[in-house]
Amino acid sequence: MALSERRRKILRVVVENYIETAEPIGSKAIAEKAGLTCSSATIRNELAALEKLGYLEQPHTSAGRIPSPQGYRLYVNELMEQHKLSMQETERINSALNLKMQELDRVIEQAGRLVSQMTNYPAFSLTSGGSQVSISRYDLLMVDSNSFIVVVMTSTNAVHNKLIRLPTDITEPQLQLLNTLLNTSFTGKSLSELNPELMRVAEKAAGSSYGLISLVVSFAMDVLEDLSHGAVRTSGVGHLLESPEYQDIDKAHKLMTYLSDDPGFSKLPLPVMQGDGDTKILIGPENVADELKDTSVVLASYDIGEGMKGVIGVVGPTRMDYAKVTAKLSYLADNLSRLFNGQQPSALPQQRQAPALNPPAPEKDPDGKH
Repeated sequence: MALSERRRKILRVVVENYIETAEPIGSKAIAEKAGLTCSSATIRNELAALEKLGYLEQPHTSAGRIPSPQGYRLYVNELMEQHKLSMQETERINSALNLKMQELDRVIEQAGRLVSQMTNYPAFSLTSGGSQVSISRYDLLMVDSNSFIVVVMTSTNAVHNKLIRLPTDITEPQLQLLNTLLNTSFTGKSLSELNPELMRVAEKAAGSSYGLISLVVSFAMDVLEDLSHGAVRTSGVGHLLESPEYQDIDKAHKLMTYLSDDPGFSKLPLPVMQGDGDTKILIGPENVADELKDTSVVLASYDIGEGMKGVIGVVGPTRMDYAKVTAKLSYLADNLSRLFNGQQPSALPQQRQAPALNPPAPEKDPDGKH
């Protein structure tokens, strides 16, 4: 059943006021904010009708009405204006992402922290495994006569290192020869290709040379194995305590524990994302996980390259400001894709016009009054 323009105006005001204040709004204030000339009694009747239709709910008999998940969904789909990022917000995002030489993990972690700081909600990022990721470079750094540090860089610019201790001495020239062999024979190869290559080189290597090669390549394989499984990172979980909805310690603790538990959170069922920067909004019961039934999750996708995809998002109360959150996530995700694919940041996004809610003429009450 399609809503009348007046009911759409009223619902929009109720949702936006609740997002801003976490409090119900009275009929007189609704009339002023919606630009309606009808009586308070008429607005109360419309509120009752919206509740009957499932768009509003009344938590307590003495309390005012607040949006239901169905009401938020209609607001997001049809009534919400697209938020326009300010120049300051876009500069802040671009500055944070201007770190192309950093490793993948650091860039994504910084992006998550930035999202959390800009929205005041917990943020998370998920990266899918990339079967085509390979080691692009090895560096062996001498520490002392029986230990060295191995540094590997992947094709996604992720950098990992490990201290290796040896039971026997090794010289700097030996280490440099090993470094040359590794960069000659073991770069540009995926996880599935490294082990056969190791065996092929082993046939030509003798004694301790094979042992050293095996130690370094095994570490490289562990790095690629971890990347193939993807990763989950969370930031700003403590922001939940700033929302009135989570003043209940038991309620807050349950959700904070879930968000902080990587193995559990990594099972979050993600919707199909159409393209880089595409956003999805899951409201209340639309979230499959029981711990997220009273929250909303907003997600945006980005492309890492080398067959790897990422999703960045926030978790918060159902009254979150969806327009602002989706604008920031979409812009950030789009520029993450550009960063990982060697492109320049995108220009300031244009604002989409809000849905027209002003009818050609004032509506009349059933009794003939405006």
